[in-house]
Amino acid sequence: MTKDVIALTPHMPDTTAMLVALAAGGADLDAQAAGEGAVIQLLGAGGRPLVSVEAPVLVQVPGEAERLLGTPTATPVWWTETRASTAVPEAAALAGAVAGRLAEVLGGTVWPEGAGRVGAVEVTSEASAAPAPVGALPTVDVVTESTAVVLADRPVVPLTAWLSDVLRTTAGFGAALHVVTPAHCRLSLPLRTALTGAPNRWVVQDPAGGYYDGLSGAVLSWQDGTFAPVRDAAGQTRPAEAFAKPDASGERRLTVSFRTEHPAEADVTLGRSLEAAWRTLTGRPPAGWGTAEPVNLPWSPRQLTDLARGRAPEPTLITAVGHPERPALATVRVTRTAAGVEEDVTLSLGYGPSEELPLDALPALAEELVTGHGLISMLASAGPGRRDLGVAPRLAPPPLPVSFTLGGAGVAEATLTHARRPPLALKPARVGPARRPGLHYPLGDGTDPAGWDTLGALLAHLRTSAPAPL
Repeated sequence: MTKDVIALTPHMPDTTAMLVALAAGGADLDAQAAGEGAVIQLLGAGGRPLVSVEAPVLVQVPGEAERLLGTPTATPVWWTETRASTAVPEAAALAGAVAGRLAEVLGGTVWPEGAGRVGAVEVTSEASAAPAPVGALPTVDVVTESTAVVLADRPVVPLTAWLSDVLRTTAGFGAALHVVTPAHCRLSLPLRTALTGAPNRWVVQDPAGGYYDGLSGAVLSWQDGTFAPVRDAAGQTRPAEAFAKPDASGERRLTVSFRTEHPAEADVTLGRSLEAAWRTLTGRPPAGWGTAEPVNLPWSPRQLTDLARGRAPEPTLITAVGHPERPALATVRVTRTAAGVEEDVTLSLGYGPSEELPLDALPALAEELVTGHGLISMLASAGPGRRDLGVAPRLAPPPLPVSFTLGGAGVAEATLTHARRPPLALKPARVGPARRPGLHYPLGDGTDPAGWDTLGALLAHLRTSAPAPL
């Protein structure tokens, strides 16, 4: 049975419903609050956390449950996640009983299907008598001096509020987070981004035995309290055979990454540049946004701005999702700088093998962002990728550049004459206001690997000082 069990209910789990659910372990189990009250834990006789119940989240974004769980669910829906410790055999059944009782009381369902139960679960294992270490991360499966290991088995492993907290805690300790999954699991784009680069890692259980890195493919083994690459006598790693299997689906992904800058004024509204990009490329605004997954709030630039203003000068990272018929997901990092407020946006859109990528819309997007949103730069790229935007643990060719846009400030710094004459066989288009234009450089259709060489030569040219006037 999976360790993660989720109750999806049409009504908010109130105090009465939670008490009924928590009673699934009988009177011998204690309960305590953790995470500043955001988590309730059922404890064994010696204080070991058996099950953690997250604070219910009201998901108001259509299609979000289906994106993460593969289960169509009407919205709005209350999402209550329980996680069982793997140290106690009965904990998984106890998590299912907690979720099952919530669903019964509130008229909802349980994911995964069949995991929910209503009867009480008796915990008799001796492991329940082992006390939890002081300051231990709740329901993390393995903790060593260098690494926290989380085991997950769900269609898409998302960057939940709980997992974000684990990631922040391990980073504060200078430790690594390793998420271990079976080979059939995928990561959400936000979690894939969070696990990119050492010391964090996505560890995949190889169907043939052993483990490999889900992002690089390197064969791994458990060494000195952490997962590390297996190296030969020459110090080289080797890729797992399962990772090298090609994806022949023909699905593609368009990624648009851009940075905008705004003056730090009282009436500034954040998220407008992202909405402009979303409308230009899909015809609709984002469906929802949030600070973790599941993304739970209807799209609102005003609320996004209020959140970022309240967190300043600390940065704010949010995730936005689109409507189910056009898979789209973006991450936005809002940062306060000496010059104002910057938004770093990465917007990804998924397409089936018979669907055309909206490459023709990119010049219009460049025009709008330069004209009204303080664009610094924008890079569009395309390449193979799942239409549902999940990240599978297999080798995928890198995306290839489609276009690059330099905003008005960058063009002015390089000078318009210099920036519009790169030593390349391409002709940039002027975009934005005539007095301070930007330049949009077409680089290809996302199928020619030489596009990276072209982009490198273009950026080198733009970094080169323009000749002084005679």
